[in-house]
Amino acid sequence: MPAPRVATFTCEKRPASGSRGMVVTNHPLASAAGSEMLLADGNAIDAAVAALFALTVVEPMMVGILGGGIAHLRLADGRHLVVDGLSTAPHRASSSMYEPVSNEIGKARDVRDRLNVVGPLAVAVPGALAAWCETLERYGTLSLAEVLQPAIRLAARGFVVSPYLSDCAGDCAADLAGDPGLSALFLPGGEAIRAGSRLVQEDYARTLSLIAEQGPSALYGGELGGTLARFMADKGGLIDEKDLADYRVVTREPVRGTYRGYEIVGPPPPASSGVHVVQMLNILEGWDIGALGFGSTDAVHLLAEVLKIAFADRAVATADPAFVKVPIGRLTDKAYAAERRALIRMDEAREWLPGITGGESADTTHVTVADRFGNVVAATQTINGLFGACTQIPGTGMIANNYMFNYDPHPGRALSIAPGKRCFTSMAPMMALRDGRFSFALGLPGALRIFPSAMQAIVNLIDHGMSLQEAVEAPRVWTEGGVLELEHAIPDAVADALTARGHRIVRAPRVAGGMNAIALETDGTFTGAACWRADGTPVALAGGRARAGVRFSIT
Repeated sequence: MPAPRVATFTCEKRPASGSRGMVVTNHPLASAAGSEMLLADGNAIDAAVAALFALTVVEPMMVGILGGGIAHLRLADGRHLVVDGLSTAPHRASSSMYEPVSNEIGKARDVRDRLNVVGPLAVAVPGALAAWCETLERYGTLSLAEVLQPAIRLAARGFVVSPYLSDCAGDCAADLAGDPGLSALFLPGGEAIRAGSRLVQEDYARTLSLIAEQGPSALYGGELGGTLARFMADKGGLIDEKDLADYRVVTREPVRGTYRGYEIVGPPPPASSGVHVVQMLNILEGWDIGALGFGSTDAVHLLAEVLKIAFADRAVATADPAFVKVPIGRLTDKAYAAERRALIRMDEAREWLPGITGGESADTTHVTVADRFGNVVAATQTINGLFGACTQIPGTGMIANNYMFNYDPHPGRALSIAPGKRCFTSMAPMMALRDGRFSFALGLPGALRIFPSAMQAIVNLIDHGMSLQEAVEAPRVWTEGGVLELEHAIPDAVADALTARGHRIVRAPRVAGGMNAIALETDGTFTGAACWRADGTPVALAGGRARAGVRFSIT
């Protein structure tokens, strides 16, 4: 009897198509900011940076200039590079600065009094502003003042609050209430800001205007940095002006692999995605995944097993390469994949130990941009938790990250805290090439679920022949701690069959967050897609200049 297949799912959104550029972000106003740059003859880098600054205004719970992230760039000349603007542990941080309360899967980062989640001790040295400005200066064509204008307008004039922002404020109300600035903005009258109301952020508009005038030095050595350092000193935080002065953006070479004739390109450590997406695809390459059928019992079982293999290896080997020797060659080697593949049992779920030696927050955002020149940007950025550390730097409108939660609070491990150590991340701004030509780029928020979800979208496109819109919206799976999460669109018959193989099934309303993606079609046009899990909006550009030599006269 054939394995049961998942029922046909209906996409909730429609893709966009354009010939001269595409911007896809998780908020329509940020997509508009990016497209404004393309319309002004800017390139994809200009558009991506403008969109990210706009997101700090309209998605303040997800991303900010005091956050961090990584951007994967494909330049018009075909080069790929990864700009690492991840946060670092302060110089005064130590592996024993928190008291862990559990070593249980899913709770290993919990510490007494939630000091790595809320408040000044949760804040790592910010890298986002430095990375965005350096990327713009090196690869953009417009000035910082120009790309900041949409964000400044949105902060000064305000924007209409979405249900998503309102819900997030409600979810974090208890923590937001402890900060005067954040409670005034997002809990007016003691209640979560209402969807449909207008949010104006005057302090933040002034901060963005100062950055437009002074550049990143406003934070790294200037007025904003001094304000941040004084606040940290007063409130028991660790970041000082030396931390800010010493911060450096790192440009890295991407990890590359192959899968069924495609070249898969992603970020290297301290990001997990490039290494482990390639690793998982290498293992899956031993089966005809397309023939198994999307959502079949066998296909989902294999996804679950390769996810467990990747996370077993990730726990001991993938961290800041300046502190931990990461065996990238071994992890991405097809011979190693064959060794791991041979241990998979199709009739039974199993537990996996690492084959080599050696929790993040779900609240992140992603931007994908392509221009007519051949530049493509996939950037994932965050302040880590919802509203970061739920701490605003007074008078600036800047919301601090809580990136310290990403470190393992237990000493002596690959991911333990060390002064200057970069946060590891699951961010997965991935790209795929065919015969050296750009094919598609994608990314999403979702913490530990990010790169597994990115991998599933790649499989959807390559193995299952899905359209871009289908690939980003298709139901996903995730496994951790012996539990296999299935989104609701996967049928009960498949869930029952997986249970019989030893998987412990839990139904999830969603796995990870809103993915967005861009594909280059064979006719040279771009398709942009965003999924139902967030407010994602693709904006496409078409048309162009008048034909050369055209003249008009009025008679």
